[in-house]
Amino acid sequence: MGRTIRIFDTTLRDGEQSPGCSMNLNEKIEVAKQLEMLKVDIIEAGFAAASPGDAAAIAAIADIVRGSTICSLARCNEKDIDAAWNSIRRAENARIHTFLATSPVHMQYKLKMTPDEVVESVAHNVAYAKKYCDDIEFSAEDACRSDLDFLCRVFETAIKAGATTINIPDTVGYMIPEEYAARIRYLREHTPGIENIVLSCHMHNDLGMAVANSLAGVEAGIDQIECTINGIGERAGNASMEECVMALKTRADIFGIACSIDTTQIYRASRMIQTITGVSVAPTKPIVGANAFAHEAGIHQHGVMENKETYEIMTPESVGIPKNAIVLGKHSGRHAFEERLRELGYTLDQEKLNKTFEKFKALADKKKVIKDRDLEALVGAVPVSGEERYTLDRFVINSGNTITSTAVIRVKKGDETFERAAVSDGPINAAFRAINKIVDKDVELEDYSLRSMTDGEDAQAEAIAKISVDGGEIVTGRGVSTDVIEASIKAYINGINKYFID
Repeated sequence: MGRTIRIFDTTLRDGEQSPGCSMNLNEKIEVAKQLEMLKVDIIEAGFAAASPGDAAAIAAIADIVRGSTICSLARCNEKDIDAAWNSIRRAENARIHTFLATSPVHMQYKLKMTPDEVVESVAHNVAYAKKYCDDIEFSAEDACRSDLDFLCRVFETAIKAGATTINIPDTVGYMIPEEYAARIRYLREHTPGIENIVLSCHMHNDLGMAVANSLAGVEAGIDQIECTINGIGERAGNASMEECVMALKTRADIFGIACSIDTTQIYRASRMIQTITGVSVAPTKPIVGANAFAHEAGIHQHGVMENKETYEIMTPESVGIPKNAIVLGKHSGRHAFEERLRELGYTLDQEKLNKTFEKFKALADKKKVIKDRDLEALVGAVPVSGEERYTLDRFVINSGNTITSTAVIRVKKGDETFERAAVSDGPINAAFRAINKIVDKDVELEDYSLRSMTDGEDAQAEAIAKISVDGGEIVTGRGVSTDVIEASIKAYINGINKYFID
């Protein structure tokens, strides 16, 4: 293979901007470590100037992650660029990614700048960023609705000022593949110096063509794909990393292009993002959806049993979906438990491993067979150190269709125990009201969902409770139990705990 495409993952920046997908510091570090295991070339860890919390998270990731370049986004102004550099300066490899809009509608109504003023700002701020580090990316926001000749002028200016990567984003998901490819070819032919830098694409999925546009860009000369795990992002999301990567790999006969991604880590990364954000993917989602490798039609089943290549263009194992080689139950030992976690792609520190094993044993007393999805749920439900301000001790629910539901909840906070009761029109809402009395905060339930992790009457339920505390940002809490009410209570408490550590 002649060319290698760089994978620029922006799950922690553009992906996290998706409503309901915010993450706390520990979660961002966990995701960054998984991206490192995926062998992502560049991790856009956040937007340092957005908040002190974002800057702290980027700095923590820069301290921990090795192998991947750590990048921070910055608007074209000195304050943003200073913040970006301060957050990434300890990274093994650091990149500043600065941007400015170039479309007529953005320049007139958002920036209130003339085209000449935009060019002047690009020249000054790219050069300003260059004094901090050699690796500078410049993005022309809304490039796909910008005048092509003006784009050439802006990019020539950025390259002369020191940009090493030029990004041509489809900020509003407006392009179709042939149109985007033509735009890239025009820019390559009419921009002096562009042959010496990396060309990047950053596609949004408003018309459902983010992946197709990214691949069309690659064929036209793009060197870097900007994408997110599960395609999360603002509005309809971004180009899906797993879809872009597996398209390049599966159709290597067409593209003839390699990338550095360890595809066996894809499923693990997808499940992690679903667990942390509480945003599940559709069963029919390519590569990582529950039905991606399922065959229900009889003719399909027969073909797959004879030869998997009849209906599978890639194997589940190639994206990290493991075979069920070990059956776990109440008599399974720690060695078998740890071995299965390793096969699923989990590498836990000793503290979290011990806590997960304790929960595994408790679950094994309730279920005859522990499935992979059960294990994934257990790992996701175990908080990292310092996250458990409140823990559920016990609960009593009195409910029926002819009475008002009553909940009595007892939680522990360190060595203290608190118990409160509340009534409502349903058992789960009554439980949430009792918890509100304990924490003495104005907690609003913004969204709530409940689903089964596996099949059967002993299946674990996963509850997602998205809450806001005292009118602040939405926090996602998650709880898992074979009892749906217990799972819901745990999710609500988990969200409150996250609020206190954010």
